[in-house]
Amino acid sequence: MDLNKVSLFGMMKQRLAWLGQRQEVLAQNIANADTPGYRPRDIKPLEFRGMVNRQLSPVTMETTHGNHLAGHTKSAKTYDDQVNRRPYETAPAGNAVILEEQMAKISETSVTHRLTTELYRKHLGMIRTAIGGRR
Repeated sequence: MDLNKVSLFGMMKQRLAWLGQRQEVLAQNIANADTPGYRPRDIKPLEFRGMVNRQLSPVTMETTHGNHLAGHTKSAKTYDDQVNRRPYETAPAGNAVILEEQMAKISETSVTHRLTTELYRKHLGMIRTAIGGRR
C-alpha cells in the first residue's frame, strides 16, 4: 500500500518537508546574526486550505437528462498573502536578525513537527488496527 497516494499522508509529508525547509532558513538567519546588512528570511506559510485544494480533484456536475441544468462550478481560490513587516530593531551594521524572535520561530516549528509526526504515527496505527495487524 503506497501511503503517498492517501491524501492525508501526502499532506502530512508535504507539511514535514515544509517544516524541514523552514528550520534550514531559520538556522541560516541565526548563523548570520552578526553579518553586516543581513536581513532575516522566512518562507511563505503553508496553508491547510491550499493543501486540501491541491489534493482534491474538482467535482463536476453531470447532466443525465435533457432537462437537467449544467450548473456552475466555483473554483477554489488559494491566497498567497504574506505579511511583509519591517524589522523594528536593526543593529548599527544593518543586521536585522533578532535572536529571540528566530528562536521563538524555531521552537514553534519544532512543536509543529512533533505534532505532525505524532499524527502520522497515530494514523499508521489506525490503519494497522483496521487491517488486523498489531500496533
